Amino acid sequence: MGFRLVAFIVFLAWTLSAQPSLQIPAAAQAGPGFHVDAATRAYLDTLSPAQRGRSNAYFEGGYWLILWDFLYGAAVSIVLLATGLSARMRDAAERITRLKPLQTWMYWAEYIVLTFILGFPLTVYENFFREHQYNLSNQTFGAWFGDQAKQVALTVVLGGLAVMVFVGVVRRAPRTWHIWGAAVAIVFFAVGALISPVFIAPLFNKYTLLEDARIRDPILRIARQNGIPATNVYEVDASRQSNRVSANVSGFLGTERITLNDNLLNRCSPQAVLTVMGHEMGHYVLNHVYKIVLFYTLMFLAFFALLKAGLTRSLARWGNQWRIRGIGDAAAIPLAVLVLSVLGFLATPVFNNFGRTIEYEADIFGLNTSRQPDGFAEAALILSEYRKMEPSPFEEFLFFDHPSGRTRIYSSMRWKAENQCLGDAVNPCGH
Repeated sequence: MGFRLVAFIVFLAWTLSAQPSLQIPAAAQAGPGFHVDAATRAYLDTLSPAQRGRSNAYFEGGYWLILWDFLYGAAVSIVLLATGLSARMRDAAERITRLKPLQTWMYWAEYIVLTFILGFPLTVYENFFREHQYNLSNQTFGAWFGDQAKQVALTVVLGGLAVMVFVGVVRRAPRTWHIWGAAVAIVFFAVGALISPVFIAPLFNKYTLLEDARIRDPILRIARQNGIPATNVYEVDASRQSNRVSANVSGFLGTERITLNDNLLNRCSPQAVLTVMGHEMGHYVLNHVYKIVLFYTLMFLAFFALLKAGLTRSLARWGNQWRIRGIGDAAAIPLAVLVLSVLGFLATPVFNNFGRTIEYEADIFGLNTSRQPDGFAEAALILSEYRKMEPSPFEEFLFFDHPSGRTRIYSSMRWKAENQCLGDAVNPCGH
């Protein structure tokens, strides 16, 4: 009996200490002398020069990858068009079936597989070797390649359905297809954004109910306080792929789901977990999904109008040389991808600034609902493993789709200064 009691006490102590505890720098402690700038700097200075240098190198390398991804993809599209390979792929699809929608789908399948093969050298460097170089990936090459294969299969099947509809719209409405095409694009985008976390993501990871009441119950409490109709919290085994922390609140019409990954549970204090979940709830409560859909509706309308102009002019000049019969020809898909990639590359700051704005709104919501400013600062420090903490204003404007680490820590310390009664990050004001 005594042995069992000792074993139980040891087990209980291990359980309670399994999750990291919150560490607050001296200059960030609440009190009469609390100063926002000093507290912010104290948190930033917890990163060693080596950690900061590694973070900067990884994120700044991403600036160049944006360019190389664009140039590599553009080169692939040009090769497919200039060599006549795209036209030959269309001819092959036409030999297989007489049904035009199936011809389009067959062409799309050829296109996705071929571009995956052509782009594989850059993909394997960017998403496997580079991630391992910075200790951000846990996958073996076989496991990583398996996930890549799943993505290709989903793109072939689901993307093929979308492309069939797009090409059908172009053929049926040759003058106004850019308007109808934008409408179709936004429908597919909205449906994908709403259902992907619930129905697609489980194809890559295992989702289980979070059983730890110490973590689950506070999350559900603040969910109920904010009108989120969720009764369970799910844990996903993201650690099979990487060390990155993440969470989301997703779904609609009864599919609402609160999810956090095991890295968040294993690497963050309970206070940081709660503030991250508050942030994710902010996206849901503030209807960011619908705001994103509205933003992309406007962008799609502009992009499709420019796409129509780009395709018309390009085909008038090179269409015969490329053996493309018109805009409704499946062989024109590489040209459409090229035009859209140019527009997307040029609009990168627009997309980033919109994303950064809604992320900042969710940050403030998360602080107000979780009341854990130090937990929020801790989460920002963990994200520094792959996000530069102190970019210049120009860098943040151009390349950041989330607020920088410094911006987030400063926001949390400002919130803390204005809510001194909540200075106890463990049990603020009895919360």
